[in-house]
Amino acid sequence: MVTAYFTASSLDGFITDEHNELGWLFKQPIDANGPMHYGPFIDGVGALVMGATTYLWIKEHHVDAGDEWGYSQPAWVMTHRDLPVVEGADVRFRRGPVAPVHAEMTAAAGGKALWVVGGGDLAGQFADAGLLDEVWVQYAPVTLRGGAPLLPRALDLELLEIARNEAFLCGRYRVVDQIDR
Repeated sequence: MVTAYFTASSLDGFITDEHNELGWLFKQPIDANGPMHYGPFIDGVGALVMGATTYLWIKEHHVDAGDEWGYSQPAWVMTHRDLPVVEGADVRFRRGPVAPVHAEMTAAAGGKALWVVGGGDLAGQFADAGLLDEVWVQYAPVTLRGGAPLLPRALDLELLEIARNEAFLCGRYRVVDQIDR
């Protein structure tokens, strides 16, 4: 079972701009049936985890806008605060180290992959615990000069797969080790 961080990034390494917005990302053309796209990835996911900022962004920009919660899999949200619940969603709020959450996710995933949705620091916490196996990045042809970093850790990665999907340069990497252990 693989634990993967699947995300999009600007070329200069940010997953959101300095205002926690993603408008820059959704302006870029991508083929929903193209290589390394979200659809085939999510089909192989059995459980997912995200940070509070990611959860609130999804809630505000999708659920509160009239869309349904976009995940059929159980989702864990790592947070130190009380957050509003999305009605009908299988969301489990946790605080503390990620290792116990990883164990819960593994038990719930039915042998499928685990997805660290984001943000980058949460993916880094999984890497710190030795629980991050892969990093999938779809690089958008834009630079932001600031924002939330892609992955604020020094990791040694092995390139496993590359593809072009419309405007995006896509890469899948295996986590070899942390450089600064």
